[in-house]
Order: sequence, then C-alpha cells, then structure tokens
Amino acid sequence: MVKVVKKTAKLADLKKEMTAAETPAEVVAAPVEQAVEAPAQRQPKKDKFGRSQSVGKKKNAIARVFIKLGKGKITVNGRDMDKYFPRPVLQMIIKQPFAVTNREGQFDVDCTICGGGLSGQAYALRHGISRCLDLFEPELHSALKKAGFLTRDSRIVERKKPGLSKARKRFQFSKR
Repeated sequence: MVKVVKKTAKLADLKKEMTAAETPAEVVAAPVEQAVEAPAQRQPKKDKFGRSQSVGKKKNAIARVFIKLGKGKITVNGRDMDKYFPRPVLQMIIKQPFAVTNREGQFDVDCTICGGGLSGQAYALRHGISRCLDLFEPELHSALKKAGFLTRDSRIVERKKPGLSKARKRFQFSKR
C-alpha cells in the first residue's frame, strides 16, 4: 500500500514538471540525473589529549585501552608488556592489529586489565587495541574487520548444573 502511494506521488510530481511543449515520450527519453551520495566518512574519535579509548573483552577478562601516537610502547597495568606477558605467543597476539594495519611502532598503548587468565587478557587487549585503532583511524576498519579482530568472542564458561559434577560431566552410572 505504501509503495503504491509513493509511486502515485512521484507520477503526480512528474506531471507537474512537464511543460506543454514536452510529450511523455520526450520525458522518458531524456536522461535522468540521479544524485548519488558518497557514503559518509566516519570521523576519528579522540579526546582532548589526542587519545582514543575503548574496551576489549574475552571470557572474564576486560581490558580498558587508550592509544595515542607514539613510539610503540605498550604498558599493561603500569608495567611493560614484556614483564606482564612473558610468553612470546601472547606478545604476538597483542601486536597483531598493528601488523595487519602496518602501524607497528606508531602508537603508544596504555591499558588496564582485570579478570580472567593471561591468555584471555591477551585476547581482550587485542580486541581493545583493534577497536581503538578503528576509532583513531576509521579507514582501518575494513582490514581489522576482515582479520576478525573487531568481533567480540562471546564464548564463556558454561555454568554447572545441579545433579552433575560439572557443566556436562555426569557421575558414573551404575545399572546394578
């Protein structure tokens, strides 16, 4: 019903625009100029100190992340990243957003992490850094999205059920 009303309104507008000299065939044959608007570019979101802020999560780990232009220093809970995350695999996970976007050594990261274990915290930090980069430079969105860094991993530990020993594990069944 709505489409019919819109179409009749458009036809009425066309009839008003036609002059006495124009015939309907001339109007149809004339090229129609359509105004194609370019998609609006997102503006970078920075505070008065030139930082972008975001939150990253994984399981029970929550990372509040600030990034700003700098020399590539990553500080976690007031300590250097190498001291907080001693395993090289976790350090590589944290640096992945910079590697994908070719921004290694260009941003300083300051974050506060709480909850979860070291592995969950590393993934939460990666998620937070990716979201901050997206806010700081919106043109990096497609590269980060394609790598899967902007999507929050919503998997969490399943709760224990009553009558079971764990979430799904049951006590041994004895027939007799």
